[in-house]
Amino acid sequence: MGVKLSQGFKMSWHSIRSNKLRTFLSMLGILIGVATVISLMAMGQGSSNAVEQSLQSLGTNQLSVNIMGRGSQTTLTLEDAIHLADDIPDIEGLAPIVSGSATVKNGTTESASVTVEGITPEYEQVKDFRNQSGRYIVPLDVTGYSRVALLGVDTAAELFKGADPIGQTILLDGARFKVVGVLESKGSSLGGSNDEKVLIPITTAQRMFQSAGVRSVNIKVSQEERMSVVVDQLNEKLTKLFRGNTNSFNIFNQQDVKETMSSITKTLSTMMAGVAGISLIIGGIGIMNIMLVSVTERTREIGIRKSLGAKKRDILLQFLIESVVLSGLGGLTGIGLAYGACFAMTHFLSVATAIQVDIVIYAFAFSAIIGIVFGIFPANKAASLKPVEALRHD
Repeated sequence: MGVKLSQGFKMSWHSIRSNKLRTFLSMLGILIGVATVISLMAMGQGSSNAVEQSLQSLGTNQLSVNIMGRGSQTTLTLEDAIHLADDIPDIEGLAPIVSGSATVKNGTTESASVTVEGITPEYEQVKDFRNQSGRYIVPLDVTGYSRVALLGVDTAAELFKGADPIGQTILLDGARFKVVGVLESKGSSLGGSNDEKVLIPITTAQRMFQSAGVRSVNIKVSQEERMSVVVDQLNEKLTKLFRGNTNSFNIFNQQDVKETMSSITKTLSTMMAGVAGISLIIGGIGIMNIMLVSVTERTREIGIRKSLGAKKRDILLQFLIESVVLSGLGGLTGIGLAYGACFAMTHFLSVATAIQVDIVIYAFAFSAIIGIVFGIFPANKAASLKPVEALRHD
């Protein structure tokens, strides 16, 4: 059987090499199908990874309480916000935030508009956003309404052009602030750039933006599994604070966003793979057509082989091998093309791609199966030819 198999491969290879253009055209469908399946799935996975990374930078065990308010009560007081964590043991940290935008200047430099966030010292641990030099906002800054500021790396670079900003003075909407620290680089997240912001004490921000209360509270939950429990407890507490009006606030759960995004990208990837799978089947039909033409052309050769003692299964095996080799070669070339396309997309078009090895294996296996499925009919036709009739064929 081993000898017959190796002989079948040799004969198939000889036949494939003797008709290079036909071989290429018959492989084309499979080649495009495999390359499309892998590339589309890689793009889907790449965008999924990018979304996950962005959410990861925000923290998947994070909750954000946003206060819309009603009537005269549109915010929480700072004290109410700080006490939200009381009696909820699963809350690891809580950071109320007062934010707005302001014009920042360093002496005579051009002014730039930045996001200013008024924070408490807990912000560092809750948001996992630390300083690379200088110091952080401390409790004394909050109680003393200090005019001190932490700068994002991009803002620091823009204002001080590489010079050390620590100890320097900046103007925020005309008010003088002393720079006490520079934040580490955090990149961009769904909320925009984290490196183009200025952090100041929350009490100072309340005065600056004339905001008596707090509209946003960030909460860090000790374990991801406890997120829904904490959301329920916060809902209960906030409903009491706003006297039953649940429209006054909403709780934004990072975990929900992550799950929704993953579900969307998975659905899109599956749809893309389905579309590409159709082109694989079309490629298989192309191979079947070429193999049927090949059977007709080689009818006399089949007759000679049969008259010399070749059995039906030998002919069947030869044509089946030829079909599988064609589709396998198409699959391998398609894999190479997919890797090249993904490399080009990532490096030249900045499109995130991530090739999954299991998808590559499935695509190749599918191309081989297509070779078998669509090769059976032509192979069976060749094997069923009667030697006498085959020899008479011109």
